[in-house]
Amino acid sequence: MTHEFKNIVEEGVKANATGLKSVLASVVALDGSSYRRPGVRMLILENGKMIGAVSGGCVEKEILLHSKSVFKTGQSKVMTYDGRYRLGCEGVLYILIELFNPNELLVSEFSNCIKKREIFQVKSYFEKNNKTNIDYGSYVEISGDLYPLNKDNKVERVMGLLSFEQEMPPCFKLVIVGAEHDAVQLCQYAALTGWVVTIMAGLQEHKSITDFPGTQSFYALTPESADVSQIDEHTAVVLMTHNFAYDLRYLVALKDTTPSYIGLLGPSKRREDLLSQFIEYCPDISNRFLEKVHGPAGLNIGSETPQEIAVSIVSEILAFTRKRHPMSLNEKKGSIHSIQ
Repeated sequence: MTHEFKNIVEEGVKANATGLKSVLASVVALDGSSYRRPGVRMLILENGKMIGAVSGGCVEKEILLHSKSVFKTGQSKVMTYDGRYRLGCEGVLYILIELFNPNELLVSEFSNCIKKREIFQVKSYFEKNNKTNIDYGSYVEISGDLYPLNKDNKVERVMGLLSFEQEMPPCFKLVIVGAEHDAVQLCQYAALTGWVVTIMAGLQEHKSITDFPGTQSFYALTPESADVSQIDEHTAVVLMTHNFAYDLRYLVALKDTTPSYIGLLGPSKRREDLLSQFIEYCPDISNRFLEKVHGPAGLNIGSETPQEIAVSIVSEILAFTRKRHPMSLNEKKGSIHSIQ
């Protein structure tokens, strides 16, 4: 959800800079089940434009209506939405609606936090009712300091209120090593998912960042010169150079990193040969690192085209990093969002 919150902050800051007010709506509690869980947010601009969503579309219309009083008075409110009779989700949503009006210090600290890939928290204070209360509001905690999303709010006044606290990890990142047509497709699908995408291409590829819609960074380099210092536990890597030697060299370059997932293209025999040679070069490599290597990359969903293969790879990365065993939701018992 970090990328959604980041986008909301950026869009809200842009709107405020032009003199356009904006209101933040956050799902802070849920009784029962719903389309999405607490922690989802959307931004409403004074001109009626909405950024993000908290449901499949029905709740947003009522949020827009309730936001009008917040624009007018500046006072936060909690809206309840009973989806049991309208959405079929068997749940009641509690939605905090507040002015989004941060000061420059929050904007600066938040930007630095995102760049440094640090964990932060969003804390919302509210009550489960349909009331207006100037003390309701959300704060961002960065390195132990609280910053209000509405600069007029005071954290000293939240005593006795309910709180919803959400830890936000760094934006998930995908490093694609390769520049062929399938890499372009994977880049697009990963960007659509909200991931920060980096492309590493060979010096002889004759490609540029414009060939990869959705990517944040593009580098043409050798495996040995690649900067892998930013590859952390919130990063997945897919090696798709279609060149055994290059994939091996990149794997060696990654040996001291801690990615959450490493994907290889090609059949199982290619993976076995690649890992066999990799272990010869790096005999001290840990089992934990090797367990993150997946080849062939992707879930077995019958993918044939580059687009379908991209969906398969993105799906496996999601499943593996979130410790889920893929199955049809039709066969799942209990809540959709439960681990079991």
